[in-house]
Amino acid sequence: QAQLVDSGGGLVQAGDSLRLSCAVSGRTFSELAMGWFRQAPGIERPFVAAISWNSGSTYYEDSVKGRFTISRDNAKNTAYLQMNNLKPEDTAEYYCAAAGSIWTLATNKYDYRGQGTQVTVSS
Repeated sequence: QAQLVDSGGGLVQAGDSLRLSCAVSGRTFSELAMGWFRQAPGIERPFVAAISWNSGSTYYEDSVKGRFTISRDNAKNTAYLQMNNLKPEDTAEYYCAAAGSIWTLATNKYDYRGQGTQVTVSS
C-alpha cells in the first residue's frame, strides 16, 4: 500500500510558477508510474501529466504542454510537477497519484492518491 503526500500549492498571480512535490512511501517507488490530476468545476480533462518509472516516457494534457514539466527522483521517492506561466484556468486542487505498474496512461490504474494541494491563480 503506497502513501502519497503532496505539497507545494499556493496562491499566485498569472504568469507565476509553482512546483508541486509528491513524497511516496510504502511501495518501491521505481516500480510505480506517477501522475498528477486536478479537479475543479469546469475542468473536463483532469489527467494533467504522467511519467514512467525511469522518466523515459511522459504525458501532458494539451492545455499544459510547454508550461508544465513532470519529473521524478527515484533516489528521493519523490515526483514533481513544475508549473510555469500559470493561468487562472489552472486553478484547481492538484493531487499526485501512483499506478502499480512502470507505465500506464489508464487513469483508472492510478489507485494511490495524495490528499491534494490547492493551486489558485489570480488574474
